[in-house]
Amino acid sequence: MDLTCLNACLYPAGGGMRQESVIAATPENLANYIGSHFFDAEKIVVTDMCDRLILDTYGGFINECPDQNLCREINSHLVPVQMREKSAGKVLSVDRKAAEEYFALEDEAVTMAGYGMM
Repeated sequence: MDLTCLNACLYPAGGGMRQESVIAATPENLANYIGSHFFDAEKIVVTDMCDRLILDTYGGFINECPDQNLCREINSHLVPVQMREKSAGKVLSVDRKAAEEYFALEDEAVTMAGYGMM
């Protein structure tokens, strides 16, 4: 997978507002994210930045993952967490709102630099 960031929407167990994050797009990070929310998420939906489905979960298990090679890679990290053989590792993520603010500032800086070069 050549993507660097993915959108993750966590739907809390028992209801409540979904939590949106931007997470690093590595199989290990995806496994850590899913594994760290094994008990508090009813569902997780992960998409790329164009809103194409990467995977979704139900009850802490991968429900759908169109890229079966990616699914195998994630499961190689996730299954030991699900079996309680190891703990989920650190998750590389940031709140979606904070990510959008950062990207907006970055776009503004690039635009201003472009005007300065004219």
